[in-house]
Amino acid sequence: MTTDRVRVWDGFVRLFHWSLVALIAGAWLTAEGPKIVHERMGYVIAALIAARVIWGLIGPRHARFTDFVRGPRPVLAHLRDLRAGRERRYLGHNPAGGAMIVALLLTVAGTALTGWLQTTDAFWGSSTMEEVHEVLATLILVLASLHVAGVLVESLRHHENLVLSMLTGTKRPLSDRDRGRGVAPRPRPPCPASRAARSTPI
Repeated sequence: MTTDRVRVWDGFVRLFHWSLVALIAGAWLTAEGPKIVHERMGYVIAALIAARVIWGLIGPRHARFTDFVRGPRPVLAHLRDLRAGRERRYLGHNPAGGAMIVALLLTVAGTALTGWLQTTDAFWGSSTMEEVHEVLATLILVLASLHVAGVLVESLRHHENLVLSMLTGTKRPLSDRDRGRGVAPRPRPPCPASRAARSTPI
C-alpha cells in the first residue's frame, strides 16, 4: 500500500473552510444576542465568501470552480453510480460534492446579504426580510448536514479520512481503480451460430 500523498487543498481553502465552520456556529449561538457580535460575524462571513469566489477564479487547480462545478447530468450520473457502488474517486470535489459547495456558498451569501439588508433604512424592522434570513440560516444547517453525510459516505467508500485531508491538504493519489470503480461487465456469451462458425474446419 502506497504512502505517497498528493497536495490537493491549498492553505487558503483549508483556512476558509474551517473559519466558515467556526463563524457559522458562532453566528447561530449569537442569533439572539449580543447583536453586535452576530452582525460582525456576518460581515466576516461575507468577506470570506467574496474571497472564496475570487480564489475560485484565480486559485490553484482544485480550488477553482472549473475543477468541480458541473451541470445536472454529471451530478445525477455520479449519484446513480454511487447508488450502484461504481462511483469514481476524485482528488478534488466529485460532481455531487461540487454542487453542494455551490449551494452552500449561495445560501451562506444570501444569509449574510439578508442580514445586512436589515441594517439599512429600506429594510429596517422588515419582518419579511427577517423571515427570509431565518429560512436561509436554517437551510445552511440542512445543507451542512447533507454535506457531512456525503463526506462520511465517501470516506467509508474510498477508505480515506476526508476530514483529515481538509486539515492536512493531502490525499492519496488516484489509482486506475479510482478512475473507474466497479467490476467490469461480464462478456456476453457468443451465439450458437458464431460458435458453430468457429468450430467448422476450413
